[in-house]
Amino acid sequence: ARLVSSSTSAMPNVIRHAIFKERKICWKGNLGVKLMKKVILCFFFSFVLLMACQNSGTPKLQDGDIIFHTSTSSQSKAIQAATHSKYSHMGIIYHMDNGIYVFEAVQPVKLTPLKDWIKRGKGQHYVVKRLKNAEKILTPAVIKKLKEEGYKYLGKDYDLYFEWSDERIYCSELVWKIYKNVLDIELGKLQRIKDFDLSHPEVKAKMKERYGDNIPFEELVISPDRIFKSDLLKTVVQK
Repeated sequence: ARLVSSSTSAMPNVIRHAIFKERKICWKGNLGVKLMKKVILCFFFSFVLLMACQNSGTPKLQDGDIIFHTSTSSQSKAIQAATHSKYSHMGIIYHMDNGIYVFEAVQPVKLTPLKDWIKRGKGQHYVVKRLKNAEKILTPAVIKKLKEEGYKYLGKDYDLYFEWSDERIYCSELVWKIYKNVLDIELGKLQRIKDFDLSHPEVKAKMKERYGDNIPFEELVISPDRIFKSDLLKTVVQK
């Protein structure tokens, strides 16, 4: 240290000043690199924490979950008016080998990729509900039975007349029957066509189109709204 000090002191002032300046720049450079690394690490861990918090706030979709949205079909407004609800279509969530699907009664009954199903809804808004005691009831064996029961209707025509039969089937009827037939659970009390609000112009026009002057007022039906309001379900996702 004394040798360095003496040699440095022996140097001309200009050279000594240049050496000290270079050392100062190097020190600042190292400090800047360390500071940058800390900033990057802080940003990374903050991002990970943020994503974890977001994921923890959105429960993972499970097989058997029931999903609702506002359809953009020609009959949607009539269904909304008759039931006093904005939800006019629904289906069941199933995990398949290549992604998440919605098992639904459209034309025909089919499995639709979840992302496509969501895009079809008004404003891409949807709500997912689940049995309150799903962790006890919806075991892997039961989920398998739900799927097997549902596949009996796969490819069947959509029921435009809302008849209580298995020849053709509509969206809420499909979900209701799957749960009823496998678990003996009734997701909402059955109604009759006469129980709905049939006074709205949209409803009157659709009833005239479908039935003419022979409206089956006593026909049993189950609406998306009845299932949506079932006391047996809880909301797990709403977007």
